Amino acid sequence: MFLELDLKSSIPVYIQLRNEIVRGIGSGELAFGEQLPTVRSLAADLSVNSMTVSKAYQLLDSQGYIHTDRRRGTVVCARGEMPDFLENPDSKRELVLLAREAALGGYTREEFLKLCSDAYIELV
Repeated sequence: MFLELDLKSSIPVYIQLRNEIVRGIGSGELAFGEQLPTVRSLAADLSVNSMTVSKAYQLLDSQGYIHTDRRRGTVVCARGEMPDFLENPDSKRELVLLAREAALGGYTREEFLKLCSDAYIELV
């Protein structure tokens, strides 16, 4: 699993890690039902504190992307168990913010929708 973290970013590392895992699931790099590395193993691989990985895993678990079982470890949830994007108020706010930033940057509605469409097509 390839994860890209920017340790100099203003975005907390655990949020970056959460986002990278969601991207991995969405792109198919991480399969539904796939077992993820242990907290300690991933922390060592990324050279970050194990509490950082633990916090990211806890967030992903609470959001419904992964499930941790003491016997099986941490696994990506099945496709049918994934959270509904539209039910997450944070997702809606982030999408609205992205759209407004695009508008402020001079993108037309059609250009923004094309960018969204192209990004979505790359995922499926």
